[in-house]
Amino acid sequence: MAIVNRRVVIAMVALSFAGVSSLGAQTDSDPVTTPRIDFGQVVQPPAGPPPTPRHTGIKAMLKGLVTDVKNLPSRQNLFIVAVGGGLALAAHPADDKVNSHLVGSDLANKVFKPGEILGETGTLLGTAATIYAVGRLKDQPKVSHVGMDLIRSLAITEGLTQALKYTTRRERPDHSGRNSFPSGHASETFAFATALERHLGWRGAVPAYLFSSYVAASRLHENRHFLSDVVFGATVGIIAGRTVTRHGRENYPVEVTFVPGGAVVTFTRRSN
Repeated sequence: MAIVNRRVVIAMVALSFAGVSSLGAQTDSDPVTTPRIDFGQVVQPPAGPPPTPRHTGIKAMLKGLVTDVKNLPSRQNLFIVAVGGGLALAAHPADDKVNSHLVGSDLANKVFKPGEILGETGTLLGTAATIYAVGRLKDQPKVSHVGMDLIRSLAITEGLTQALKYTTRRERPDHSGRNSFPSGHASETFAFATALERHLGWRGAVPAYLFSSYVAASRLHENRHFLSDVVFGATVGIIAGRTVTRHGRENYPVEVTFVPGGAVVTFTRRSN
């Protein structure tokens, strides 16, 4: 895999140092000249949905699943895990408090009751399979491609979620079992939404992410998960959805480069 030496500068985190008023400034006690930093040419990420593969049959789907598993270990996914894990850790102290506010509310009972059924694996898989079948029967590869990616996203996120559940063995808030972390409803609905976002863009993805957020919140109301469970579940789903929909696209793994006075977070463009 060839590395093309072009970087997209995403953010700079400025660090304060004594006697330094700005990046590249000098003081009398520090006569050393700050090195010049060349960030290179700005590269825009690829636009549009993932390219439609030549084949979207069952065999192609199974081969794609094998490829998805191989693509899971990546620096991009590691970055998402780090962010999601940090958010889950930040939410952990509020776990009990959040559930106590949601459980038992009459209004919440009416609002969140459908969430459990809508976010079940059977409901999501049935929807994905229907989209896939319609695309295959009507010979519309773009439609069957969406359905195929939705099915694969659900398969990947289910595997990751169950592996984490039976590794961490966290007890549910209602004490019904030791498989609370992460939330399967959150991971699967966010995988579904992420795959749709990659195909349809943000205009079509906003309703999907609102739906997945609603399902995740319903698990708190039902006292089946903690807030940190659903936060990391959403992280798992996003990883699965992005991994599956990376067909032939350039990869943009994250790099952190320390520079005088701060740090630069960049994506290094890779061609497949």
